[in-house]
Amino acid sequence: MHFVTGGAFNGKKAWVMNTYQLNKRQGWISAYDDVSLPGNFNRFSEDILVLEGIEKWIKDIVIQYGLEQSRGKWAEQMSKWLQWEKNNLEHTLILIGTDITKGIVPVEKENRIWRDVTGWIYQDISSRAERVEIIWYGINHQIK
Repeated sequence: MHFVTGGAFNGKKAWVMNTYQLNKRQGWISAYDDVSLPGNFNRFSEDILVLEGIEKWIKDIVIQYGLEQSRGKWAEQMSKWLQWEKNNLEHTLILIGTDITKGIVPVEKENRIWRDVTGWIYQDISSRAERVEIIWYGINHQIK
């Protein structure tokens, strides 16, 4: 699994598309298109799957399950994805998530919880990912 993060509008999508020589139609699933978080990858024929906008799906999980269960629900989902990747050496999973954990702390309690859970889940993703990349202004910095 490859985790790509960075600020909003900092070139994460373009960097992934260029690095993996993809177009947005090839195994690209975006939360920004109001698509539900896929639970099962067996329906996809592509070897490379990209999940873009994971911070939005995390927010959906926080709304549905609350602070206490969100991290565990995400971990369950991630385990399924990692199994898909492990089942075939050609499979690669790329997660793209905007870093919402910096800057001004939100006033609304719900947004503070979302921000906190997102930070915790990004830590979980980073610990399980083979590679972690931060993209700022279109420039990558591999931290793992």
